Amino acid sequence: MKLRFPKALWSHRDLWWRLTERDVLGRYRGSLLGVTWSFLNPLAMLAVYTFVFSQIFKARWGNLENEGPLGFAINLFAGLIVFNMIAECLTKAPGLIVANPNYVKKVIFPLEILPCVAVSSALFHALTSLVVLAVFQLIARHGLPLSSLWLPLIWLPLILGCLAATWILASLGVFLRDIGQFIAVLTSIMMFMSPIFYPASALPLKLQPLIAISPISQVIEQTRKVLISGEQPSLLYLAVGFVLSAIAAELGLRFFEKSKRAFADVI
Repeated sequence: MKLRFPKALWSHRDLWWRLTERDVLGRYRGSLLGVTWSFLNPLAMLAVYTFVFSQIFKARWGNLENEGPLGFAINLFAGLIVFNMIAECLTKAPGLIVANPNYVKKVIFPLEILPCVAVSSALFHALTSLVVLAVFQLIARHGLPLSSLWLPLIWLPLILGCLAATWILASLGVFLRDIGQFIAVLTSIMMFMSPIFYPASALPLKLQPLIAISPISQVIEQTRKVLISGEQPSLLYLAVGFVLSAIAAELGLRFFEKSKRAFADVI
């Protein structure tokens, strides 16, 4: 199967960049601090979650008992960064086409770019959260592990998977308006079923295989591995993750391209 999605993205890269820039800046337009909120929001989230789970619930993170709240906060935040990016893409996707009927009526406008813009915007906020996490680690641990350089490869399947899901959900959202409500419930369930607030090793042995086959859990665990533990990533994850996510992205684009022929009639 010849992959069409890289060419589709590259051919509209300028439009993609401008719409992403508009989406990111538009979110903070009119606010006093502007884009600075993209750093303050994750910082506030880190502080609240750390206080609630480490001080009120006295939670500790697996084998990092000696680090106390510090170890818990770093691991928790790393998982939240990955999950929040996925959740932002999933929750925005069903309304992307419906919210932009003017683009649907323009024959020359490449509608497949809208899901890409949503993923890029979510990626921008994930990267700002990563900056906050990096600064936190530099202050608390006086350095970052060299294995952090693996992160772009760890996140490549994540980005491609988000693209695939966003293309599919954006298409379905035109025909099934209830899907947005379903996704909102699903993301809430996913938040607690993924190893965000706990390590995968904390689950009973009979449930750990379910975590092992979960794409979200794999990305979270591999991210913690290279960013926090200083370990090398799983080469199996890198190889299989890239192949499967690339196939998913291609299928997602083709599904979107076939579906968009009926968008104008429905909207």
